[in-house]
Amino acid sequence: MQVAILNKQASVDAILADIANRMDAACFTSWIAPLNVVISDSELVFNAPNQFTADFVNATYTNILNAVADEYGLKTRVSVASLAPRTVKTANDNNSQTYTAPAITNDAGDFGSFVLSEENSFVVSACKKMAAGTATFSPLFLYGPAGCGKTLLARCINSAAHGRTIMMSGSQFVSEFARALHDRTIFAFKDYCRNCDTFILDDVQVLSGKRATCEEFLQLIVDLRNAGKNVVLVADAAPSNLTGFDHRAQSLLASGLVADVVAPSRAVRAKMFERAGVDVNVANMIAGRVLSDGHVIAGVLNKINAYREIMSKSIDADVAEHILADTLKKSRSPIAIVKSMCEKLGVSYDAVCGTGRARALVLARQMMMVVLKNATGLSLAEIGQYVGGRDHATVMYGIDRIEKLKMTDLVLSAQLSQMIDEYK
Repeated sequence: MQVAILNKQASVDAILADIANRMDAACFTSWIAPLNVVISDSELVFNAPNQFTADFVNATYTNILNAVADEYGLKTRVSVASLAPRTVKTANDNNSQTYTAPAITNDAGDFGSFVLSEENSFVVSACKKMAAGTATFSPLFLYGPAGCGKTLLARCINSAAHGRTIMMSGSQFVSEFARALHDRTIFAFKDYCRNCDTFILDDVQVLSGKRATCEEFLQLIVDLRNAGKNVVLVADAAPSNLTGFDHRAQSLLASGLVADVVAPSRAVRAKMFERAGVDVNVANMIAGRVLSDGHVIAGVLNKINAYREIMSKSIDADVAEHILADTLKKSRSPIAIVKSMCEKLGVSYDAVCGTGRARALVLARQMMMVVLKNATGLSLAEIGQYVGGRDHATVMYGIDRIEKLKMTDLVLSAQLSQMIDEYK
């Protein structure tokens, strides 16, 4: 056996080079290169800094290590490096790294508290499947505008998931990674992030432009996925629309299931106010005049609850008008908005609601769909009702067509922006 080794002119460096050729470069750099590798009694021994790293390397890379070692007539063994006694033990000794996680408090979430709409039924089902540990997709990438409820869904997964979960914001991940580098506890930080069953990162877009942090994060996703762990990512845009991320990063983020979270529709907003004990008619009035932003809605609910608690009175329409004057938009019905746009675009309201397919008419109708979507809290189905009873799919197609035209038609884009601002 020793002869076989000599014939191969074996050295640790040569063996590591062969291993590196069979692995992803980032995986090799993160997990194999930092290990202390020696040849002892016909064994290729990989000394890991701690038990978690040893277990992870054993579970993930055993086949590659065995295949290369076998070519040199060696057996492999992954063990935890034994520490020689030291008179003075430094806190940053890389052979005895410790990482103390910060006290991260995340508000608990409950799927029952998320008011479900038809548009969000798919994404909520996916989140429940991820929390139950039965999902075959990872990472789950949630995106949507501010206040649509994506962070609430992430918290729901965090609360309902089985096993150990870690939930961090993008800014927390950046600061903790920088702290680990400064304190020379980077391996302990890696172990901490990987020693979980579900890893959740909110505000992924914060990592944009931070090259070293982004590389570490992407490697974390690869390692967790290879180990069969669940990954949940939350951002304000789809992976392909995230700026500051290269194509490799975007493709990895989109390699699982990408699902958009739709902002609360008027019906959903009304249901949220009803759950807070507001009368149905008052709830509908408020829902029609408040932004479809979950943060704004939470503020309104807090103000309503505070009024009831302090004044010991229920909320009627007059009280709502008074205490929510700074939040409620001036009442303007969707029909009034559509008729106003008809005048601006030079088409008749009857034609818009009719079956005409003239090019200019179709364009005007689709522009109205975009304005209603961005300026009101209407769902796609509700928007369709105000432009002639169009169905959900027709509205979705019309909005998508206008969004594509905006990329090349600056005049159209400016006109839409002006109308959206006017009717908000």
